[in-house]
Amino acid sequence: MSAFTIDCTGDACTGDIIEFTEGVFSGSFRSPTFIGDRTVRARIIKDSYGSEKQQHTFTLDVLECIGTNPITPGKTTRKGRNVYRNGTMRQPWPCEADRQTAVDAKHKRGDQARSDRDQRRREGW
Repeated sequence: MSAFTIDCTGDACTGDIIEFTEGVFSGSFRSPTFIGDRTVRARIIKDSYGSEKQQHTFTLDVLECIGTNPITPGKTTRKGRNVYRNGTMRQPWPCEADRQTAVDAKHKRGDQARSDRDQRRREGW
């Protein structure tokens, strides 16, 4: 697998192959206990913005995972804030101009989601 050489913290997009580290916890949601970290390598196959709070969500195809309680390769989802929390690196694309097109589309969707939210707030939703 190619090196993860480009920092894309805060700006990953569909098509990126990324590497990030996340904390692993046990116990209940209200009283979690930190038990370690795991490093996830995955391809972003979809991203979306929730209509209510504009929470950015990635659908990932996990390629490899090492560390505490590793994730089985396959499809999973993660909130953007969790993917970006400890930094996110990506592999270069064969054509970075193609990636820029994907990033521009992502930003346009995010801008629209924020605009829709602001409109709902003005209307008293």
